[in-house]
Amino acid sequence: MTLATPAPSLTWTYVDGDWHEGNVALLGPRSHAMWLASSVFDGARWFENVSPDLDLHCQRVNRSATALGLAPLMSAEEIEGLTYDGLKKFDGKTAVYIRPMYWAEDGGYMGVSADPATTRFCLCLYESPMIPSSGFSVTVSPFRRPSLETMPTNAKAGCLYPNNGRAILEAKSRGFDNALVLDMLGNVAETASSNVFMVKDGVAFTPVANGSFLSGITRFRTISLLAEAGIQTVEKVLTVRDFMDADEVFSTGNHSKVVPVTRIEDRHLQAGPVAKKARELYWDFAHSA
Repeated sequence: MTLATPAPSLTWTYVDGDWHEGNVALLGPRSHAMWLASSVFDGARWFENVSPDLDLHCQRVNRSATALGLAPLMSAEEIEGLTYDGLKKFDGKTAVYIRPMYWAEDGGYMGVSADPATTRFCLCLYESPMIPSSGFSVTVSPFRRPSLETMPTNAKAGCLYPNNGRAILEAKSRGFDNALVLDMLGNVAETASSNVFMVKDGVAFTPVANGSFLSGITRFRTISLLAEAGIQTVEKVLTVRDFMDADEVFSTGNHSKVVPVTRIEDRHLQAGPVAKKARELYWDFAHSA
């Protein structure tokens, strides 16, 4: 029996100077990105008629390209302008994921390194609802985040995500939604799909950016907004025990912004006041920017 493939959501892709509807075929078997993963991307969001920090996401994809040895072909301002042009193709009822991408078509020395002269660019916009703010569960993953010495952790690079994917799959096999992923020293780095915070005695804590994970744009924004509201955030080395003893845990990330963690291992948690305040502050910021 052949199972039907779910229809993709409404998608528009800008490539080679024009917009195309759908999941456009871009790679061949000899494309460098196809077999040696020379691709970077970024993710921004449009929801409720706003697209907070879009400029920062457009800037970051260019930094990621440079970090992976690719040549940024578009200015951040050009990417931002294209995004607003493309958003006109949607009906405004469903949240849209905004994904600018660069990749290499050919390789350099012995074919292994990317040839920056063959960099290509596309911008993919597609409908993707935000996940509910009701929260999710996490377990500690047996897989670790790499360091900058072993992987391009200073880029939002496609080659990093199979490791995140296997962390999520392993967690799901044990009945959890997501995972806390540790760095190579055994300290908490992030979840498999977002940055992570904990709260103890009214103070927010988040793992210090040590090069093993991207210090996210929504993470930065949340820290700033909490500070303006008089809630301190401490960036420091945090262990699994710290999270197990926390009063609240929540995540920040582009996909759904601020979402509480409601179970960590066998311990159930409520969406606490700091997480609720962070989400409220973010929504106020998004609609006032």
